[in-house]
Amino acid sequence: MGFKGDIEIAQSTEMKPIEEIAASIGIDRENLELYGNYKAKVNYNILEKLSDRKDGKLILVTAITPTPAGEGKTTTTVGLGDALKKIGKKVVIALREPSLGPVFGVKGGAAGGGYAQVVPMEDINLHFTGDMHAIGAANNLLAAMIDNHIYQGNQLGIDPRRITWKRCVDMNDRQLRFIVDGLNGKANGMPREDGFDITVASEVMAILCLSKNIDDLKEKLRSIVIGYTRDDKPVTAGQLKAEGAMAALLKDALKPNLVQTLEHTPAFVHGGPFANIAHGCNSIMATKMALKFGDYVVTEAGFGADLGAEKFLDIKCRIAGLKPSAVVIVATVRALKHHGGAEKSQLSVENLEALEKGIPNLLKHIENITVKFGLPAVVAINRFPTDTEAELKLIEEKCKQYGANVALSEVWAKGGEGGIELAKEVVRLADEGKSNFKFIYGDEMPIKEKIEAVVREVYGGDGVDFLPAAAKEISKLEEMGFGHLPVCMAKTQYSLSDDPKKLGWPKNFRVTVRNVKVSAGAGFVVVLTGDIMTMPGLPKVPAAESIDVDSTGRISGLF
Repeated sequence: MGFKGDIEIAQSTEMKPIEEIAASIGIDRENLELYGNYKAKVNYNILEKLSDRKDGKLILVTAITPTPAGEGKTTTTVGLGDALKKIGKKVVIALREPSLGPVFGVKGGAAGGGYAQVVPMEDINLHFTGDMHAIGAANNLLAAMIDNHIYQGNQLGIDPRRITWKRCVDMNDRQLRFIVDGLNGKANGMPREDGFDITVASEVMAILCLSKNIDDLKEKLRSIVIGYTRDDKPVTAGQLKAEGAMAALLKDALKPNLVQTLEHTPAFVHGGPFANIAHGCNSIMATKMALKFGDYVVTEAGFGADLGAEKFLDIKCRIAGLKPSAVVIVATVRALKHHGGAEKSQLSVENLEALEKGIPNLLKHIENITVKFGLPAVVAINRFPTDTEAELKLIEEKCKQYGANVALSEVWAKGGEGGIELAKEVVRLADEGKSNFKFIYGDEMPIKEKIEAVVREVYGGDGVDFLPAAAKEISKLEEMGFGHLPVCMAKTQYSLSDDPKKLGWPKNFRVTVRNVKVSAGAGFVVVLTGDIMTMPGLPKVPAAESIDVDSTGRISGLF
């Protein structure tokens, strides 16, 4: 039998009707809005009726600093959910929605892999239930209303050179990063420099994911700062009277999407902010819903623990009042060898020296989770056939010295069956109740001190250098009353530092903050370090070149 790719595995699995999946955790038909047979949105008003029900235990899956070798975080999240179900637990998975940009670009989709996937994978990776389109439409409605306001006399005195709100499209399109629009005469608007972000980088995405209900959504949309007047006053979406229409476009997108894994475990897949720009977690609403319907909820946060997990814990948990019971840190032997300096072509060859040099990256993430955030952690080694016993033993010994057990995960090849060892360790940690969860910084700390705390404690840096533009903006934001907000670090995902070339556990470095901007609606201050793109580009050979559909409508080439 030939090798089956992710899409072939997904297409050869028989799914159960989504009503059956919903019923298995106690969601009745009247609270479902069906999108075909295998996808549904769940009425968010169900949360009010369940407010007295005890929450399940929240398990966060994070990872080491990502490498080109791949770590398999979503695959592990899905497989762990299936494994928990296999050992008799009532479990719900909560994931982010993929963005079309990476699907057609270099990264591929985000529905897991091998025998640990959420399905229907083609739908989830493509249009799904239309949430991304709704977010893009709401974002661009606000953009249209800003330029129309200026065209119609500019009563608010918006300075066209200081509009911070960009248009967006859910595609990797570098050509749109910097544009000039409003050309060809007065009737066509006012010429100005503009640009596009990818939809998942839009503040509207972050707002959708951090809203607790429709009223909260409207309040957050109303608070968006779109730019400044000529006398330096912030202008909001509320002043443009845009929040009602934006919320109308988003009312269905706010409802969590329910799907299933290959093994019919219920999974909410909802919202998907980038983790190196925004906060990198699925929606509060889906997570809270999962906690009401599952005794164990497995969720993930984007990229390494220094980005996704830090933001999940410092931003999402702070805003939503969540407290995780345990954390899984995903690593692979191959990725750790890459951190130790091994060439990509040599990652399948046993190399204990490179592995020993790379393991400190994993150890720093363990320290962050267990010491800095006070949460119990287990390391999941996503096993590859080329891993040797000596390599696996070395990782286990080093992790034990840092107080974390290691569990081998073979969910990619075996589904839930390959995650039972991991599931048992997760249950042990969660049920022991040794979570002493704490934030890295307090609300009352000044913005600069919050940034310093993340850099010193989480990244292991020596300190922060603020460029003049950043220092000036921080002072201004504190004067405007935004000093109490959490900070959302925009940083490379490829290093604990702000330099993507510094692999492993870098020491003796400082982080440079280029600028900051307020996402007043989402409720955080974005801190820009390094050269982070809010609009990615396609690679030399985009994944789109291999994607096709046949005469029966069957899609191929997605991964």
